[in-house]
Amino acid sequence: MPNCIGVKYDNGPKIHWVTVSEDVPQVGQTCVVRSRRGLELGTVRTEPRDRDRVAGDVLRTASDEDRARHAHLKQRAEDLTWLLRARARQEGLDVKIVSVEFTLDESALIVNYAAEKHPPLRGLTATLLEHTRARVEFVNVGPRDEARILGTLGACGTGSCSSTWLQGFSSVSIRMARDQQLPLNPEKISGPCGRLMCCLQYEHETYKQLLKALPKRGGKACHTETGACGRVVKLDPLRGTADLKTDDGYLEAVPADKLERPGKRSN
Repeated sequence: MPNCIGVKYDNGPKIHWVTVSEDVPQVGQTCVVRSRRGLELGTVRTEPRDRDRVAGDVLRTASDEDRARHAHLKQRAEDLTWLLRARARQEGLDVKIVSVEFTLDESALIVNYAAEKHPPLRGLTATLLEHTRARVEFVNVGPRDEARILGTLGACGTGSCSSTWLQGFSSVSIRMARDQQLPLNPEKISGPCGRLMCCLQYEHETYKQLLKALPKRGGKACHTETGACGRVVKLDPLRGTADLKTDDGYLEAVPADKLERPGKRSN
């Protein structure tokens, strides 16, 4: 029998694979999971299947008491989030408190924060210990993880990839924007996290293949039908055309198969 199910916690869309016994929760149900951090409440997102690497095990299907405790601890964590933000301002710390999470058994309290340098956290720890006996763990998260935890809107008008479905972050480069002929304006190609949009990578391989059939931008080319020559100033990979600025100052969109380098022109 498949020995794992995928569960999702409250802190983002990532699926965590956990082992399960014969009593398998249904998709959509909540269950209590023993993970590296402690006991957590997760929502089942997949049918059982075999996996080699696991991140915990299911103890039981969540009861009404488990769900009520989770809601109570979530509210306490929200209160502590605002308390820590106020304390950080009071101490003049250059740190952003992103979120605070309790494990279901209240054995651990995870504080996600963002900071360029490692700030002194002793005062924040002392503040937390006045309100809980849980083990305090501070985690410095990057901009993309911050967007994942908080939940943000993308340029498309829906939830950003990192906060709705993305399972991991891949490298995104400015070359991807260039290949897709996008304006190199940071406001146009950056996500709410301030980094290059993750979606730039989704169609990049397709654009790379399409660009192979097009002349290079900035290069010289001639229209085989009219004989007009000029410089390629813009490419449209999806339409398979190039904008040719002729030596006479005209600008026209020409199919790529109607262009050739000047040295290859037929007599």
